[in-house]
Amino acid sequence: MTYWADRIVLITGGGTGIGRAVSTMLAERGARVVLNYSRSKQAAEETVQHILNQGGRAFSIQANVASDTEVRQMVREITEMVGPVTDLVNSAGMTYHIPLDDLEMVTDEIWNELHDVNVKGMFHCVRAVTEGMKQAGGGAIVNLGSIAGSTGKGSSLPYAVSKAAVHGLTLSLAHALSPHIRVNAIIPGAVATRWWAGHEERMHQLGGQLLLKRIASPEDIAHMICAALEQPAMTGQLITVDGGQTL
Repeated sequence: MTYWADRIVLITGGGTGIGRAVSTMLAERGARVVLNYSRSKQAAEETVQHILNQGGRAFSIQANVASDTEVRQMVREITEMVGPVTDLVNSAGMTYHIPLDDLEMVTDEIWNELHDVNVKGMFHCVRAVTEGMKQAGGGAIVNLGSIAGSTGKGSSLPYAVSKAAVHGLTLSLAHALSPHIRVNAIIPGAVATRWWAGHEERMHQLGGQLLLKRIASPEDIAHMICAALEQPAMTGQLITVDGGQTL
């Protein structure tokens, strides 16, 4: 029996991009995976079917992570169906593409939406699973950050600020949940996901400028997320995986 055989992993945003890659990879390793989605129902269901076809264990569940009520209900349903969540991957997130110097385009609505989803959404999920994780003997959490949060540059100013907050949240949670729950963040650079839709030329140009001369795949990031979940002696770490983009 592998380490993952008795683990129940909740992956927010689990049907697309990095979340899909993590869901598939963990299922291949033997975990039971629960794919959360907010609006991407078809993508989540397709990912679940792919996992089932490969002999894995998976199902999907809807909840808007920005809503504490919906998140708590989601976790209750998961617990009733298969038991307490033992591991959490917070990969749900959103952005707006706004020139960094165009401050007038950044409305209060954009600020609030990005903060509610990217920051509070992660906190809602962590808070909802904490009691069950402790009852199950401990667990691990990985938050998906971004080099935008480290450099201050990214798809938009409020997005970069929200990811900086995720990095800080990770450090605070590592203190708050020790010693039973480990909390780390993986901080990707550019990754070839649907977020680049309409900006593919820029993505390819950037790839040529990186030290490793390529944009990371979702699977590249998923490997590091799985490693962080498995590593029993690590917490409170912000691990950058960016092909040398920030050097």
